[in-house]
Amino acid sequence: MITTLDALNKLPAADALDAFSLCCGARAWAIEMVRRRPYASKQVLLETADAVWSSLSPEDWREAFTHHPKIGDIDDLRAKFSSTSAWAEGEQSSVNEANEAVLQRLAQGNAVYEVKFGFIFIVCATGKSAAEMADLLESRLPNDPDTELAIAAEEQRKITRIRLEKLMP
Repeated sequence: MITTLDALNKLPAADALDAFSLCCGARAWAIEMVRRRPYASKQVLLETADAVWSSLSPEDWREAFTHHPKIGDIDDLRAKFSSTSAWAEGEQSSVNEANEAVLQRLAQGNAVYEVKFGFIFIVCATGKSAAEMADLLESRLPNDPDTELAIAAEEQRKITRIRLEKLMP
């Protein structure tokens, strides 16, 4: 974990790329965040992160989505997404308390979602219960692909911002 903005600004480029990649799986985003260093303040960093994210292509957004645990694999849900980072586990921890019916809704909904849209369901899970996430998933299924991609991209932006905050508490 980086403890200060100054430390992030002074990291060798490869290490900074690794740090930014923890926050967002879109390689183009992480490369651009490294390129734009140094950051004058945490607020400038966060604003830059948003601006860079907004400038990326839909392919970059989809790349970022692939770096998240898939909501819908019952075994992974029960195992607290054990194959993912501690951050993802914390963000999606409410799933651990979900009952079987909610787990089934998430699994079935995500399977339908992925077939329809071509990427996993992305939601900023922090502060949401598993039932809330299932409701959101189901409410987004009727969307057209372009609308859903824009919503998923905004959810990814929120996740990235939270992870940047965790990078430098």
